[in-house]
Amino acid sequence: MAYRVIQWSTGNVGRYALRQILDHPELELAGVWVHGEAKHGEDAGALCGRAETGVRATRDVEAVLAMDADCVVYTATADRRPFDAVHEIARILASGKNVVSSSVVGLVHPHHLGARVRAQLEEACTKGDSSFLTSGIDPGFANDVLPLLLSGLCGTWQEIRIQEIVNYASYAQPEVIFDTMGFGKPLAHTPVLLMKGALSFAWGGTIRLLADGLGLTLDEIREVHERRPATQRLDIQGHVVEPGTMAALRFEVQGVVGGRPVLVVEHVTRLDDTLAPEWEHGNGSYRVLVKGVPGMRCEFEFWDEHGDHAVGGVVLTATRLVNAIPAVCAAPPGLLSALDLPLLTGKGLLRAP
Repeated sequence: MAYRVIQWSTGNVGRYALRQILDHPELELAGVWVHGEAKHGEDAGALCGRAETGVRATRDVEAVLAMDADCVVYTATADRRPFDAVHEIARILASGKNVVSSSVVGLVHPHHLGARVRAQLEEACTKGDSSFLTSGIDPGFANDVLPLLLSGLCGTWQEIRIQEIVNYASYAQPEVIFDTMGFGKPLAHTPVLLMKGALSFAWGGTIRLLADGLGLTLDEIREVHERRPATQRLDIQGHVVEPGTMAALRFEVQGVVGGRPVLVVEHVTRLDDTLAPEWEHGNGSYRVLVKGVPGMRCEFEFWDEHGDHAVGGVVLTATRLVNAIPAVCAAPPGLLSALDLPLLTGKGLLRAP
C-alpha cells in the first residue's frame, strides 16, 4: 500500500518535491497546500509540469490538516520566519502526520535550536504519534551523510571540510539571493545571512550532527566570511548588480575541538565565475576534503535535466526529502536526524531512457 503524501508549498523546492511524489512508486499524492491565491484550485500536475492528477491545490490550512495522509513534505520558505514555520510544522505533526522538511535548516540536528523549539516539536510528535525529519542537500546529505560515510574510510583524520562551490546566477530564489544573502547590496551593508549568529543558526546543526556522528564534543562553533564586489554590471533574474556591490561571498562555519577547527562547512558563492579567482573553483559541486591517512577529496557534481547546476542542487533537496518518506513513516515517533535513517537508495526509481 502506498504512503499518502501532502505537498506543503510549491515554490523553489516544493514543485520538484511534488514532481518526485508523483513519480515515486511507493507514494500517492493526497493533497497540496499553496501560499499564492493564483495557485488555489490548480491541478497538482500543472504546478510541477506533470499530467493532470485530479488533486487540486488549496490555501485552506484546516482542510489540509484534516486530510487522511501519512506524511507532509513541508518546503515553505522559512529564512525570515523560522519560528512561524516551526509552529506550522508542530500543527501538522500534532494532526497525526509525519513531516519531512527542508525549511528550518538548523533542525537537521533536532536539538540545535534550543530546548523550547525541541519541546514544542516533541510534544507535537507525542500528540500525533508522528515523526519529523529535516534534510535536503545542504544542509543535508552533501554535508552530513556524505562526509560521515567517507570518514569511515579513514585510519586517522585531522580535518573534514565540506565545500559548496556554486554560481547562484540561475538560482530561482531572488528573495534569498538579493535580500537574505545581500547580493547586489553595498559591501558595507549587513544582510540577514551575515548578521551575528545567522550562519551558525543555519549551519550549526550540520556541525553538531557531524560531531555526534564522529563522537566529538565541540568547544564552540565559529563563523567567518569575506565578500567581493562585481567588476562589471550583471543582470541576474531581472535584478541589476552594479559594479562595486556584492557579487561573491565566501563563508565558513567551523566546529572547534581542542582549540582548532576540525569540522568546516564552507560556501563559495558567485554570480560571475570570473570573480575572486583566489577562491576555490568548481563546476557546480560539493567537495569533501579529508585531511588524514589516507587523505581524500570527493567531488560531487550535479545538474538538472537542462544541465543547470544551481537548479540541480534544488532538485537534490527535493528528492532527498521525498525518498526519505517511507523510512520516516516507518520510524518510531519523535525527532529524527540523518543518523536515525537506514541507507536510502533509488529502489523502484529505474526508468527507461
